[in-house]
Amino acid sequence: MRRHHWLIAGLLLLGLWAWTQRLDNGAPPAPTQSAHAPSAEVTSDRRPPPVAARAPLATPPAEPTTRSADPAARYPAFLPPEAHAVLDAVARGGPYDHRQDGAVFQNRERRLPPQPGGYYREYTVPTPGSGDRGPRRIVTGDQPPREYWYSADHYRSFRRFDVRAGAAQ
Repeated sequence: MRRHHWLIAGLLLLGLWAWTQRLDNGAPPAPTQSAHAPSAEVTSDRRPPPVAARAPLATPPAEPTTRSADPAARYPAFLPPEAHAVLDAVARGGPYDHRQDGAVFQNRERRLPPQPGGYYREYTVPTPGSGDRGPRRIVTGDQPPREYWYSADHYRSFRRFDVRAGAAQ
């Protein structure tokens, strides 16, 4: 009989945990602005504040692109050169260097604005000298992509940017 009490208590705790996760997933993340890039970088602490304390996430303004005949000018200066080839491949629909590229980005860290599942896709930006995929990623929003985000630190922070129409050659 005593075993049933532990089983019931365990199931109740599991249900409570699942219920709180559902509540957390429906609330927007609490953004903080970085002092060195106040208009473009979205970061947050490791532990999100309580649900009641979270403010709605406003999408930060996108980084402007320079309009020039130079192919590299289609992209913001903060992007590494390796990101240009990745963005060109995204515009063409592939092929990609890694099997994970183009996969759904779950936004588990909740550093990007909340969207329905499948909205975000991730792509690897090669990191010179890295023996694996490295920490750099581009995350796109919508299909075809309408939003672009860059993370140099494996999803700890993102910078939003725009890609000029016709970026793929």
